[in-house]
Amino acid sequence: MIAALLTMTLGMCTLSACQSSSTSAGSDTASAGQTQEVQSGEAVSADGESYKICITQYAQHGSLDNCREGFLAGLAEEGIVEGENLTIDYQNAQADSGMSSQIASKFISENPDLICAIATPSALSCYNAAMDTGIPVVYTAVTDPQAAELVDDSRMPVGNVTGTSDKLPVDAQLELIRNMLPDATKIGIMYTTSEVNSVATIAEYKEKAPDYGFEIVDVGISTSADIPLAADNMLSDVDCVSNLTDNTVVQGLPTILAKATEKNIPVFGSEIEQVKIGCLAAAGIDYIELGKKTGQMAAQILKGESTASEMPYETFENYNTYFNQAVADELGLSVDASLLENAEIFTEITAE
Repeated sequence: MIAALLTMTLGMCTLSACQSSSTSAGSDTASAGQTQEVQSGEAVSADGESYKICITQYAQHGSLDNCREGFLAGLAEEGIVEGENLTIDYQNAQADSGMSSQIASKFISENPDLICAIATPSALSCYNAAMDTGIPVVYTAVTDPQAAELVDDSRMPVGNVTGTSDKLPVDAQLELIRNMLPDATKIGIMYTTSEVNSVATIAEYKEKAPDYGFEIVDVGISTSADIPLAADNMLSDVDCVSNLTDNTVVQGLPTILAKATEKNIPVFGSEIEQVKIGCLAAAGIDYIELGKKTGQMAAQILKGESTASEMPYETFENYNTYFNQAVADELGLSVDASLLENAEIFTEITAE
């Protein structure tokens, strides 16, 4: 009996030890899992400061991609670095206004420290969604903040929203076209009728074109499906095309370029990426630098140095000239070298 009791006691002790070991191992595993979740889901710096920014981009194309890249670079210059003390939730609306609104609502539910909205439709969606939440919205690539009603008549923010404008240098573009095409009289421009950016820019082109001896032939579209037929109609009545930063049209730019090339009609872009993929030339701003400026503004807000409602939006006055020699050769067009002294020149047409 004594031997039996000793055996039972030893077994119970062994079982207890095993259970204790198992519980300890389980606690270690759970702890490791929680640590991994924090590391992958939330970046925290050594000093404990951390930020979460939600970024929404209206469409997928070069200029808006450059804005996003520049935005993150601008934040990094201010010591706010993704993966270190910054967590990013990035969503792309794929040029769908309904999706843009859904993304904005989703972001509000996440209660981030700041929302960055790239392009006018996204900026409007985010501003409307965040209006009564206290979440600051910083936009970029909004051509005319006043037309979009993001600023008042004094050009100050209408709420907790600010950012940067990518207003096109219309005079510089018209002068560039005139110098490269001295005999041209009609410029075709395609635009999306629902994009306030494009409507405002079309009005400016029409106002200034006569000063350079041009007539503007504008063709409005509603969706990307309208682009092929609209391009055919436009190209039948113009000497050249000037493309805007219209998000829907930019996504369909390869179609316009292909049709224009068949008719030997030059297409002028509005920024560097459009020239890389087949536009002849452009007078445009640097979208990476535009994004950097936006990131620096966002950093001031995150650090408590200013508020979005107190910061006037920024506009870039300087522009660059871009030229694609391969496109000129394809068109059989000779361009005076004096026009290209300060231009960034590309010698091939690259895929989008």
